[in-house]
Amino acid sequence: MTDSKDSTSNHKMQAGTAAVWSAQQANDWYQAQGWLTGADYIPSNAVNQLEMWQKETFSPDLIDKEFQLAENIGFNTMRVFLHSLVWKEDADGFKKRIDQFLTIAEKHHIKPMFVFFDDCWNKQASPGPQPAPKTGVHNSGWVQDPGQPRSEDTTIFPELEKYVTDIMTTFKSDKRILAWDLYNEPGNNGKANKSMPLLKAVLKWAHAVRPDQPITVGLWKWDLEDLNKVQIAGSDIISYHDYETPDWHQRVVQLLKAFGRPVICTEYMARTRKSLFSNTLPMLKKENVGAINWGFVEGKTNTIYAWDSPMPDGGEPKLWFHDIFRKDFTPYKQDEVDLIKKLNGKQ
Repeated sequence: MTDSKDSTSNHKMQAGTAAVWSAQQANDWYQAQGWLTGADYIPSNAVNQLEMWQKETFSPDLIDKEFQLAENIGFNTMRVFLHSLVWKEDADGFKKRIDQFLTIAEKHHIKPMFVFFDDCWNKQASPGPQPAPKTGVHNSGWVQDPGQPRSEDTTIFPELEKYVTDIMTTFKSDKRILAWDLYNEPGNNGKANKSMPLLKAVLKWAHAVRPDQPITVGLWKWDLEDLNKVQIAGSDIISYHDYETPDWHQRVVQLLKAFGRPVICTEYMARTRKSLFSNTLPMLKKENVGAINWGFVEGKTNTIYAWDSPMPDGGEPKLWFHDIFRKDFTPYKQDEVDLIKKLNGKQ
């Protein structure tokens, strides 16, 4: 991590933008939420963010059923990716679908965290029908936002600013929303500091709106020091990703707590890497760190397969990488579901 002296920048932003929450304000907010548990969520019938949100494939009935599963095991949040192309094609319709999604979530006592930009997986996206998943390949259809090299093209920033500002302004006081995660894994796919201009821009745009909900940009790679400094400085609450074993994961938690702000893990749980519910979730609860694992219901994202271990025959891997429930909504591992329910006070 960066030197501790950099933490003083938590309380300041560049001139002309609204202030980051004070540590006290952030901690008061966090205490009011209760312990946060949930998953990175996409409906099981969607291969990517566009298929989730476009009018033709938006599936409120399925979302309702899957959120009932989440409520049953005590989940109270879901981290959910938006996409700028859906807004560009149909801004009003997109906002109506977000509102409908939030109504379903509220019914099941779930407050989503929405994600704007993303540097992960496929470099380019197109509106309309999305590609079928590649057999046995993890997240074969997931798309970056705004893409590569589009994320480095400052001439499109005014349009992206309109997108972020429109969505955040529409929902800035909506109590059904937990938080805003502005940029998933900036610098991924070899971009490194090429993502810096967009990262700084989206922080500026978000703070100009200054929603009632907290803002965050999750840390995910410790050697991206320049990006990490900006992410920490612009975040009301600290979020991060960690797929390590719990001994290493706990050290990360202890370091991040030094900032004196709430800490939420927005990605963890990869069984073949020994990041498990059984060894990690109890640690996160003990540390009072929010716990959002990747994957919920087995589906078109193919995240039962590991990042780097495709299975061309499409068979079931010996050990699932992500996900909690099978397509028929039965648990992949009953003992995991029992543990989640127990830690969430559901049994």
